[in-house]
Amino acid sequence: MPAGPGHDRPVLSGRPRSGHGAAIWARSDWGLVVAALGLSLVGAVLVWSATRHASGTAYLARHLLNTALGVVLAAVVTRLGHQTLRALAPVLYLASIVGLVLVLTPVGSTVNGSHSWILLPGGFSVQPSEFAKAALCVGLAVVLGERLDRGARPGRRELAFTALVAGVPVGLILLQPDLGSALVLGALAFGVVAVAGTPKRWLAALLALVAAGVVAALTTPVLSGYQRDRLTAFLDPSTDPQGIGYQTRQVRIAIGSGGWSGQGLFEGAQTQGGRIPFQQTDFIFSVAGEELGFIGAVGILLLLGFIVLRSVLVAARARDAFGRLMAVGVAAWLLFQVVENVGMNLGLTPVTGLPLPFLSYGGSSMFACWLAIGLVNNVHLATVTARP
Repeated sequence: MPAGPGHDRPVLSGRPRSGHGAAIWARSDWGLVVAALGLSLVGAVLVWSATRHASGTAYLARHLLNTALGVVLAAVVTRLGHQTLRALAPVLYLASIVGLVLVLTPVGSTVNGSHSWILLPGGFSVQPSEFAKAALCVGLAVVLGERLDRGARPGRRELAFTALVAGVPVGLILLQPDLGSALVLGALAFGVVAVAGTPKRWLAALLALVAAGVVAALTTPVLSGYQRDRLTAFLDPSTDPQGIGYQTRQVRIAIGSGGWSGQGLFEGAQTQGGRIPFQQTDFIFSVAGEELGFIGAVGILLLLGFIVLRSVLVAARARDAFGRLMAVGVAAWLLFQVVENVGMNLGLTPVTGLPLPFLSYGGSSMFACWLAIGLVNNVHLATVTARP
């Protein structure tokens, strides 16, 4: 490893050169932040529409509180220096593993067939698998970034260690069991490894490993009966006409009835009639489809797509491999989760319980998404402050 910085490798100090907080915020990627904030506020309105008849403004208030706390988390991550974040990577990764292990002990609680939650005082709860996504972005970037900065592709040793780093949280999440979150981590890891210049044969092996894990989950008692019913109903909704089959039919009816411009906010028959269980979480996109119509739903997808593409652009401009891989990890994570959530609302993919980023109700999901924004903004700041 070079003893000092070269002409082609800029010094990325622990904090931006200016040393002033005002300069940090002025140079932040405000397009990224505004898009995420806009989605979070639209999500607040959709959550309110889906829950106001049964719960008044309770879910609305919590969603707004979660958004505010998420923005604070993003600001903290943004304020951390690039090298500080890199140094904290092992701590963040190990903390996420500890959380995933705790879930599997009596400390954890089961919700909808998945032992994925830790209940906290005051009616709050935390889902460690959500935070594992951000931790894995940072962890994989550290593992693969050092070799790339030296101009070398990852070797067998690095790839084996990468598989271990990604495999441990994936395995722990499958034990909960939570197939959806495990697939997100798998997609995240694949995106990072692919961009790191991994030979195609190793990428094919990684895909085969992920496929084998999915097959094992489907053919063994790993998944709960509730989750297995969700997957079975995707293939044949008539197998569970009163459960998930009914639910997915109602979701498609809601989206189809929205037409081009929607039935109007707070006017959707399916939404206001409470015919769709978990509509504020798994199926929040159906509220947009029914009440905002095709135009509103497409607008939401464009904002989500902007965040993913912006993350890719930040990765392409990054001055070091650590930042590039971290931003790519965020892009792969959010892209897969958006495709899966919207797909299950449209009946194109199985129902896995993944939330729609920034829009679905849920503190852990909201915090993780804003942590992702903080990570990308951190890379952006390291890039613009490293320019001569």
